[in-house]
Formats: sequence, C-alpha cells, structure tokens
Amino acid sequence: MNKRLTIKKKVRYLILAITLASVLVVSVAALNFMKRIREASEVAVVEEMKSKVLNLVGEKVNNAEIALEKYTNYLDMLVDLIEMIHANPNHYVKQDIPMRSPDSPKEYLTQRSFVDENTTVDSVKDEMTLLANLESIWLPMMKQDGGTIATSYVGTESGFMISFDDNASMAEYSENGEVYFNHRERVWYEHAKEAGKLIFTDLSQDYFGRGLSLTCAKPFYYDGKFAGVVAMDILIADLQKSIIDIDVESNYEDDFAFLVNNEGDIIASPYISKDATEFENINEPNNKYYEIRKNILGQKTGIDYLGNFYCAYSPIEVADWVLCVYVPEEIILIPVNNLEAAIRSMTNIFIIIFIVAIIIAIVAAGVFAMKLTKPIETLRKDVNEISEGNLDYTVRVIGNDEISDLATAFNDMTLSLKNYINDLTSLTAEKERIGAELNVATHIQSSMLPSIFPAFPNDSRFDIYATMDPAKEVGGDFYDFFMIDDKHVAIVVADVSGKGVPAALFMVIGKTLIKDHTSMNSDLSSVFYEVNNLLCESNSENLFITAFEAVINIETGHIIYVNAGHEMPFIYRNGKDWTAYPMKPGFVLAGMENMKFTMGELDLAPGDKIFQYTDGVTEATNSNNELYGMDRLKAALDANSSKKVNDLLPAIKDDIDKFVGEAPQFDDITMLGFEFKGL
Repeated sequence: MNKRLTIKKKVRYLILAITLASVLVVSVAALNFMKRIREASEVAVVEEMKSKVLNLVGEKVNNAEIALEKYTNYLDMLVDLIEMIHANPNHYVKQDIPMRSPDSPKEYLTQRSFVDENTTVDSVKDEMTLLANLESIWLPMMKQDGGTIATSYVGTESGFMISFDDNASMAEYSENGEVYFNHRERVWYEHAKEAGKLIFTDLSQDYFGRGLSLTCAKPFYYDGKFAGVVAMDILIADLQKSIIDIDVESNYEDDFAFLVNNEGDIIASPYISKDATEFENINEPNNKYYEIRKNILGQKTGIDYLGNFYCAYSPIEVADWVLCVYVPEEIILIPVNNLEAAIRSMTNIFIIIFIVAIIIAIVAAGVFAMKLTKPIETLRKDVNEISEGNLDYTVRVIGNDEISDLATAFNDMTLSLKNYINDLTSLTAEKERIGAELNVATHIQSSMLPSIFPAFPNDSRFDIYATMDPAKEVGGDFYDFFMIDDKHVAIVVADVSGKGVPAALFMVIGKTLIKDHTSMNSDLSSVFYEVNNLLCESNSENLFITAFEAVINIETGHIIYVNAGHEMPFIYRNGKDWTAYPMKPGFVLAGMENMKFTMGELDLAPGDKIFQYTDGVTEATNSNNELYGMDRLKAALDANSSKKVNDLLPAIKDDIDKFVGEAPQFDDITMLGFEFKGL
C-alpha cells in the first residue's frame, strides 16, 4: 500500500523540488556555459599562440633574409671590385701574395691544361698580381664588418685562388691573404659554376677550427664569359645568434628553432655540436618531423600539430632553406590551463551555493507549507462532515483567497446536491417510463413488418425474405409484401427521412396508405399519386419517404413497378452476375402535392432474383469515413449469387458489418430479396 502524502508534505517537497531544480538548472547552465567558454577559449588561445609562433617564425625569417642578404651583398661587392680591377689595370700596382701551394705557378699550371690557348703562365701571374690589390681593399671592409665573415675566396678559371681571412690565428700565417692553385674541384667552385648563380653549400668544419660553417658562392664573368667564383665561409655560430635563438614563452626552455636545407638535413640547431660531421635528416621514417616533411621541403609556411608538440615552418628564399620552430604543446596550452583552474574554482563555489540553497529551501518549504495548509486542513474536516451525509452542515469560510472560494463553493455544492437529488429522483422515474415506452414502440414497429419466414410456405412459385436493422430504438425504414390475389404479390421497400419516433410514426402512416391503396386493378403510378397527396396533408414535420413498389405476376414473372426517389434494385438473371437495374427514380413521397409518378415494367425468368434495399446499405461508413458503396454491394451479391434469398441477406449484412468494423451505425439498414420460380 502506497504511503499517503499530505498536502503539507507535497507543498514542502514541491517548493524544495522547484528550488533544487532551479539551482541545478542554473548550475548546469553556468557550468555548460563555462565549458563552452573554455572550449572556445582553448580554440582561440591555441589559434592565437599558433599565430604568435608563426609571427615569430616570420620575424626570424626576415632576420635571416637580412643576415644572408648581407653576405650576398658582400659577394656582389667583391665581384664588382674584381671587375673594376680588370677594367682598370693601369690604376693598380701589381703585388705579390704568399703562395700556400707546394708548386710554383709555372710548375702547377704546366701540369694541367689551360682554360684556352690565350692562357699562359705569364698571363696567370699578371692576373694574380693584379688581383692581389684586393688584400688592401677587401680586408679593411671585412674588418669593418666585425668579423662575421670567416674566410673569403676569389677562384679564377685561369687556375689560381686568392684566400682572405682576417680571423685566422695560425702562427705560420704572417699575412692575411694567400694564393692556392688547387681550387677548381672544390664543391663551392663546381656548384657555383654549374648553377650560374649564388649558392649555399652544405655544412663542413671550418679550416681553422672555429666550428661548423657553410660557404656562400657566386660566379663572375669577363666579357660575358665565366671567369671564376667568389665565395665566403659563414660560421654557423653566427647564424645561431641571428636566426636560431628563439623564445616563445619565457618560463619554458624546451622551445627552439632549427634550419633545414633542401635535402632535409637539419643544418643548424641548438642541439648540433660544434664538431658535428653528420646531421639529422627529416626524411628518415623514424624522424619526429617525418609527417610534415613535404610541407617543409615544399617551401611552405604553416604550423602542424604532431602529437605532443607543434612545429611551425617558413622558407628562407635567399638560401633555399626552411626555418622551423619546435614548440611543446604545454606552452601553447598555458592560458587554457589557467582558465581550467578558474573554472574548477567557480565549480566549487557553485557547489557551496547549491548546498546553501538546499538548506534554505528546506526551512522555507516547511514554514510555507504549514501556513498554506492550515485552511485546507480545516476545509478537509468540514467536507468530511458533509461526505458522511450531513447535507445541512455549513463549511467554515476562512480568509479571502482561493481556499475561501472553495469553501463557499462547497456550501453552494451542498445546496445544489440536495436539489439535484430531488430532481434526479423525478428524472429517473421519467426516463424509465420513456424507456419502457420506447421498448414497447420497438416491439410494435417490429410486429408491423412481416417477420415470419417462409412467408408463404405453401406457394412454390416464389421465395421472399426481408430484414430491417434500425439505427436507434425505432427506425424510419420499412418493407412490406402481401398477396393481392392468388397470382400477384406486391413488395414494398421505403425509407423515411429522419430517425427515431417521428420517422417511425411517419413510416406507419406511409406503410398503411401504400398497402391500402394497392389492388390488382390499380395503376401503381396512381397509388403513389394518391398516397403522396395524403402524406402531404398531415406532414407537419416536413418529412418525406423514398419508396419502391412492385407488383409481380408469380405465374408469368411480369412485373410492374414505380419508384419514388429510391435506390435502383439489383437483378440476377440467367445465372449470371447481379446487375443494378436502371430506372428513373422519380420524386419522393410527401415532398410536394400532385406529383405524377411513372410506372415501369420488366419480366423475370424462373431462377431470376431481385434485391432491393435502402441507402443505409450503400452509405454504411467505416472508421476511415469510407462508404460501403455500390461496387462493394455488387461484389458481395456476386460472391453469394448461388444462395437462396433467406441466406443471401444475412451474408450481405455480415459483409457490411466486416467493412464497418467498430464504427457506429448511423442509418437504418433494410433489405428485401425475391426469387421467381414460376409454375
């Protein structure tokens, strides 16, 4: 048995539930809002940090371009100096430069083929002593730069190379410039000559032990012909200061930058030692940058997430390199983590508020429930007194609100209930009387219609059967059949407009008049003419009748008929299908005085049948508002064509009931079947 809850408890629980639900909804909404802020902020912060890293990479690339352009500008200046010296040889004094080759110019050059037939030992010496003027011009410029250029070279196609290095500190070098004769097969010379433009070589150890360096080289020409290559060594340590040094977040030390050449080698990084000879390559499948190698080597600008770190990259076009920045994920997510901490703090505050709200709601609910239910409790006691049968008791009215209105309503209800009981006693008696009278009327109407079958058991010339199912206790449909003489039988099927007692009474009048006016010598059109006028005289309710009457010669099968607005009958002939017999419907009975009706004739052969009905058959409606209709009626008649009329009609009624289903019957259903057998 369920435990009973008083209104006081219900009110208390309701207030508590509303409060809890409100706080819960607000809390969930707030937490969800903070979660969405956190998610949106995370995306925004990550995008902002990624943009910051990309901007930093862009700045570093610009610095690198500026730094590298300085070297390329120096090469251009050196080329210009060489071309100027060659163009104005008379302005310069030929000078000697220490030779670092084991061979003299003559001994070295005679062992190799000259560039062309015009190149001789003397011409080489002249060019060499002329270009020796670069020592007094170029070296001061290198010193002014501050020593960022390690070594400069001028290698000629005629066979000698002059080297300048203001930073060399080896004791055996007393001069800053030396001459060599074995330079043509050096990488920087071959690549620059082949490329025909400025190039950067791979990393190598500096000749003087100053660490890793690379060479920037550019070809120069005399009179449109290749004449040699100028080159400079650049220490990686210098590039580290201007390009590689980076600081995304000051509190973290794990972020760094590195350079990747067009072969995929990492040529500069904080983790490459000074004495390194082999370099990490991003094309190796086990390399952590392997997944984005195509973007890096494709000289693209972007940033990618690789598991637990981000890698940003951008090309340095001057050197065909790519500057990359490695940033651990935790650096990017620092602001997000700070936001999460703030959200956790807010969550704890919401929990405290939730608990306080529960306590306040419990106390407030108890006080409010007690105040609210006191008048209700008084009302309950008074109503219990009335419910025990004391209709003379008056409920106490307390206050001026809905509960006082309810108390007043109970007093009014008690008075009304006393009056209702008195009225109900009288009404029940009257209803029982009317019900009894309707029951008698139903039996009377039923007894007025022929209901004993077979109707003519001793006459084998025909068979007849009819049914009527009223929609209410009494109906407006009727059928009739009677012998006029020993050779003629009359059949009538009619439908009175309306339902209930008025229609039933009008049906009785119509049935009686039709039967009384029908005789063997009567013209059926005259019968309906006279009946119609009589019905019009006493039709105060404006009712009307649709009727079909036929007189059949039961020896010959000849039929005369008249139709007053009724459905056309179905006829079964020669053992074939049932067919609706076309006939003019005529006007209804009791519709208008002095109406004329047309009589028709037809003949039946032995075995032919007639099926006549009212519109309650074809207009029977199912729950989908579909009508039974003529087509379904014909199909049902055809399906039962072999049956006798006393079996045919119940079969049609069963088919109608199946079609209608649970839908209510709205109209009377009347059917009459006649079979002519002959002599």
